Amino acid sequence: MTPTETGLAYDQITQRWTRPEFNRNNGIAQHKTALSFLDVFASKTDAPPVTSSLSSLALDVGCGCTGRFIDLLHDNKLVVEGIDISNKMLALAREKHPNNTFYFGDICTFDLPHQYRFISAWDCLWHVPLQSQAALITKLCNALQPGGVFIFSCGGVDEPGEHTNTTMGPEVYYASLGINGYVRHIIEADCFIRHIEYEQLPEFHTYFVVQKAIPQK
Repeated sequence: MTPTETGLAYDQITQRWTRPEFNRNNGIAQHKTALSFLDVFASKTDAPPVTSSLSSLALDVGCGCTGRFIDLLHDNKLVVEGIDISNKMLALAREKHPNNTFYFGDICTFDLPHQYRFISAWDCLWHVPLQSQAALITKLCNALQPGGVFIFSCGGVDEPGEHTNTTMGPEVYYASLGINGYVRHIIEADCFIRHIEYEQLPEFHTYFVVQKAIPQK
């Protein structure tokens, strides 16, 4: 499946995230863990202080429609942009946060306009075609400001693989580089892995917290 086809699939199932029983706490504790790394390591280096709106930018990749991560990032004094491949998800996101900037597009080919202090890609990168995932991990790591933090979830399987299923209704594509594949590309992108957790065992739902190296004087 192409990213465009994935976006059209999500256009059909926006109600899964708008109904009252959706768990809005999903991913929040993990994002709080990621946010806690923003200043801990920067305070031990010669990193420049955050002094402008550009240096406090955050990006929510595959932002969806709930706005729960945007709210959390706002609470942490970050200016948040979002990007999604589903037009209907973005329409709902814009209703909730009309003052935020949102982009419609494929994150693999989209030309990111800024570098970011914080990037979130929660439960979305596994929809990226397997052959594009390595380049995307590198791209998002390179989009971090020095000391910036990137959180993403993935399938923490041993080997690269891909499949589709219809669990949510329409056919949806999933892929993973495998746990060592993600580790390798993060290190090659001059980032540190601050946290890895399989937080839904026995499922292999895994998340990484990654921090961009800060140049030393």
